[in-house]
Amino acid sequence: MALKYEKLADDLRKAIRSGQLSAGSQLPTTPTLSEQYGVSLPTVRQALDVLRNEGLIDSQQGRGVFVRPPRRKVRRSNTNNHFDKTRVHQSNDERAATGATERDTGLDVDDLVFEAKYTVVKATKELAIEFGIHTGAKLLQRDFRTRSKDEHTPFNLARSYLVYDMVSANPALLDDSNEPWPGGTMHQLSTVGIEIERVIEEVTTRPPTPKEAEQLGIGPGVPVFVIHKTLIDTTGTVVDIADVTLPGDRTELEYETRLERWSQ
Repeated sequence: MALKYEKLADDLRKAIRSGQLSAGSQLPTTPTLSEQYGVSLPTVRQALDVLRNEGLIDSQQGRGVFVRPPRRKVRRSNTNNHFDKTRVHQSNDERAATGATERDTGLDVDDLVFEAKYTVVKATKELAIEFGIHTGAKLLQRDFRTRSKDEHTPFNLARSYLVYDMVSANPALLDDSNEPWPGGTMHQLSTVGIEIERVIEEVTTRPPTPKEAEQLGIGPGVPVFVIHKTLIDTTGTVVDIADVTLPGDRTELEYETRLERWSQ
């Protein structure tokens, strides 16, 4: 049998999802809800905590509790990897017209705000092992944030590493002012003669750190997906390692695998 706070949370959740309580509208005060539903004040607070952790409501200091506007959903597909590779030989205008984020969100290029920051760092022991290089080797760390113009938080937190000596032959690849780069990483690597043959994506889930929760605008009860992505070229060399952290409350992961037919 559901507890009283669970029943109250369910009633309010249904009212929010049906539009009875619209985005941006203010919920009744805690005493009002207590009287309306015939439950104690602590029960109301428990119910509101549930909805807050689900990302459905926000508390505003001195104002009250409000229905949180729905976030843009992201449907991330592994077919984006093939999409990115096929774009390498397209014209600059074709590559600039759309990208993986646009595919994931249904938004246009003009609907997005993109930020990139490049930093030269030394390879940690873990990264050195993955790349097959020595600890302390020079890496280009790239941090990316993309968001909708209508929202204040990014769709994900992405950090990528490239081996500095692999890409330094093209100085444009070392300059974050060239982002967003039409065609993304696969096209960037192609400018220094690197073709990607395999992409490995390892997906885990965990609670966000306090900093991640703040950056992604998620409540303490919402987990994050972490995709550890490795790009391997046609010689079997690891050329890019990335970690992408995605909020669990607005991300769907779709994995498609094409299987060979049995011979007839």
